[in-house]
Amino acid sequence: MSLPRRNAMLAGEESAGQFEEFVGKPPSAVRRHGRIAPMLVALLAPDIPLMGENLLWLLLGSGLCLLVGWRMLSRRADARRIDRRAEAQPRVEPHADEDRLAAERAEAQRIAAERQREAAAQAAQAEQDRVATLQAERELQRLAAEQAFREAETRAEAQRQAQRRAEEEHQAVERAEAERIAAECRREAAEQAERARIAALEAEREAQRRAAEQAARAAEAQRQAEQRAAEERLAGERAEAERIAAERRREAAEQAERERIAALQAEREAAAKAEAQRLAEWRAEQDRLAAERAAAEEVAALQRRTAKTAAQTLVLVADDSKVVRIKTGRLLAQHQYQVAFANDGLDAVQQIEARRPDVVITDVEMPGMDGFELTRHIRANPPTAKLPVIMITAADDRHREQADCAGVSVLLGKPYPEDALIAHIRLAMGQEGAAPLGAAASAHGALDTVV
Repeated sequence: MSLPRRNAMLAGEESAGQFEEFVGKPPSAVRRHGRIAPMLVALLAPDIPLMGENLLWLLLGSGLCLLVGWRMLSRRADARRIDRRAEAQPRVEPHADEDRLAAERAEAQRIAAERQREAAAQAAQAEQDRVATLQAERELQRLAAEQAFREAETRAEAQRQAQRRAEEEHQAVERAEAERIAAECRREAAEQAERARIAALEAEREAQRRAAEQAARAAEAQRQAEQRAAEERLAGERAEAERIAAERRREAAEQAERERIAALQAEREAAAKAEAQRLAEWRAEQDRLAAERAAAEEVAALQRRTAKTAAQTLVLVADDSKVVRIKTGRLLAQHQYQVAFANDGLDAVQQIEARRPDVVITDVEMPGMDGFELTRHIRANPPTAKLPVIMITAADDRHREQADCAGVSVLLGKPYPEDALIAHIRLAMGQEGAAPLGAAASAHGALDTVV
């Protein structure tokens, strides 16, 4: 806090204390004004030179005068009330006790009523004081806002002026620097010209001296030149001979390097051919072993199928129709086959992985994975690649090519004879009582390839 502002606050507090000593104990409104005085000085005097000290003292004096006048008026009103009470008191005779008591009661009632009126008047006066205080506080806030706005404008103007002065000083410094640089350039140019003139004089003297010395050395130089020419001719002949020998050695080395590289390339090509031949032989051996393993697995599968009876054969029925699953399951159960059911292709894949069936009967159109995708999945898995797949469809001619590409073993069109389905299952498992596949295929439109 600046010194002028602190002095103004101390002066406001001192004025409020002097007023309290003059008028006695202040009422609530006077105490509020006593608290407002330092705040008024703090708000209105952030910087005394900007607003003016006389205006602050004038505002403080006006407030104090108003408070003193209000106190004097209050005292005069109290004195007038006391006089009226004294005049209103009736004269009481010594012998009229009853009248005196009645008069005292009336006087007590009047005094109570008077006190109530005084209390109401004091409350009204306190409300007026509160309103006046609020108005004064609002006026102080408005004055503070105006003062802050003026101070902001003053600071902005001072900042603009300082900026203009700084720019002018900067321009003046730049001009002075430009003039100094120009003067320095002119001085350097003059010094350079003087140095050039002196250098020209010295060069001329040096040229004369060198011309004299050159004239003295001309004969010696000619003799030495002839001698050097002879030596240079001999050195050139020796260098040419050395160059030719070096060129021949370099050509011989390059030829040897080319022959070495060619030999290395030939060795690498031979090694690559040998490696390729070895890989081809290894692949052929692997293919032969794979073919032998496949043949052995096929023989083992045929042996397993031949060894199983109808009661040992597990048939998986994959169809999204519950009616078809129940009907097919009853037919297979009548012929002593074990039956497992799948709602769609994905369910069939999970059941095939869980327990390996011997034959799969599937529908074409199923949600998620249809019959063709199920068949391709079975054929792509080596453990189930040889599994017989019987597909039931309502349009066998339209699906024949797709079934053949997917790897379907038998394609039956709806409706189909029940004995034909049983015959295909028996034929696939190598069981007795199976009808010839050719007759069944020609009669019911099935594929002729059965694994």
